[in-house]
Amino acid sequence: MGFYRERILPRLVDRACGTAGLRRWRAEVTAGLSGRVLEIGFGSGLNVDYYPSSIERVLAVEPSATAFRIAGKRIRRTAVAIERVGLDGQSIPLPDDSCDNALCTFALCTIPDPDAALAEVRRVLRPGGRFHFLEHGLAPDPGVETWQRRFEPLQRRLADGCHLTRNPVSLVQSAGFVIEDVAQQYGIGPKPWSWFTRGVAVNPG
Repeated sequence: MGFYRERILPRLVDRACGTAGLRRWRAEVTAGLSGRVLEIGFGSGLNVDYYPSSIERVLAVEPSATAFRIAGKRIRRTAVAIERVGLDGQSIPLPDDSCDNALCTFALCTIPDPDAALAEVRRVLRPGGRFHFLEHGLAPDPGVETWQRRFEPLQRRLADGCHLTRNPVSLVQSAGFVIEDVAQQYGIGPKPWSWFTRGVAVNPG
């Protein structure tokens, strides 16, 4: 699984998560970001083209060297300064209260300990800072949920631990954030994989 995980999977994720159907979602989740922005699960930089000009610097956390190499072409064409600062969202090498906002897209599903990652995001985010997130997760329809639970063991094996049944809103709330805005609906594609949640949450300090 080492070669597949390190060399093949990042390219598959770049294609699967870089579809035209996700452009609107990425544009919406990045709107309003400004200042120093922490992005966990930076991946291949699929959000870069949607960064608003109000962002001064993005501090990227991404474990995959292959994914970050793929991101190079996107990084080179943006005016936003991007710095890779860490490999693990569960242990972010940044000082407390050092970021103005934070961003996470399609990463809470895969991070082994999302509670630890969200605690780290909250630690480095200044009081009053906002956490913007876009995730797939547990669907509200019992029939879809049944298929999600059936598919999840295979999904986790083929997609480096990706879960279909995590609830991103519950995870963010449990971490102590205050939900400010949430939009949820099915996106384009098979329903077990396309129940999307876009949200903004505030760090109360």
